Amino acid sequence: MIEDIARVLTAGPALVLTGAGMSTDSGIPDYRGPDGTRKVTPMHMSEFVGSSEARQRYWARSHVGWRRFHAARPNASHHLVTRLQELGAVGPVITQNVDGLHQAAGTRDVIELHGTLVEVICLTCGARTDRRTLDDRMARENPGFDVDSDEIRPDGDVRLESVDVERFRAPECAECGADTLKPDVVFFGGSVAKPLVERCFALTDAAPSLLVLGSSLQVMSGLRFVRRAAKRGIPVALITRGPSRGDDLVDLRVDGELAPSLRELVAAVDAGVSAARP
Repeated sequence: MIEDIARVLTAGPALVLTGAGMSTDSGIPDYRGPDGTRKVTPMHMSEFVGSSEARQRYWARSHVGWRRFHAARPNASHHLVTRLQELGAVGPVITQNVDGLHQAAGTRDVIELHGTLVEVICLTCGARTDRRTLDDRMARENPGFDVDSDEIRPDGDVRLESVDVERFRAPECAECGADTLKPDVVFFGGSVAKPLVERCFALTDAAPSLLVLGSSLQVMSGLRFVRRAAKRGIPVALITRGPSRGDDLVDLRVDGELAPSLRELVAAVDAGVSAARP
């Protein structure tokens, strides 16, 4: 099956769509288990915008979790995607992840479908700041808040006791003073900006093939591009562990660990490139 995917990629650089499975080997778990059951229930957008207490809870948990999340480094799968780009087998990468690990591995043309945790926006005035600066400020404003956790979650937060949350001072916007700071990511219940969706549809329409990596395609934000490709007759290949919501739409399917599969794919593509040289 890997050889079949490699042959598809020789038709031109594939568009890539990646999910949480890309980052599990970096120590960032995914939201769901192998059977598709959700393991983590993240904060909903309506809860975040509707309550100062919810924002306090989010930022307390995120402040503790950021230390480990920010320390995560690209794993073999990220570097192998970069290698496939270097070989000309893949082109732009649409990622549903918010960790920035594709870019850290040297991958180019990365579209962050759900945003990035390294930027923060004020929902009241629109002011932006980088997460490291905000995290330093939260540390200064919460002296003695030395709570630690060995947990890490897909969106960067952790579970905390209520007493720890209640003594945490949530950050306020440095520009307008509102307590409506939010990481520049799409929370559950939120939606991807329409221009970004249209850009990704255009990339899908122009691609000779679509390669999906490490995603169960349980949410529509990624599944819609697979549906678009299938509708237009664009070959779709999927490499992930366990069942996916798009299994009936793909042409080629590998059920297995991502890194070994990508190593095999890189070797097959590399061999094909070498054979094609005069």
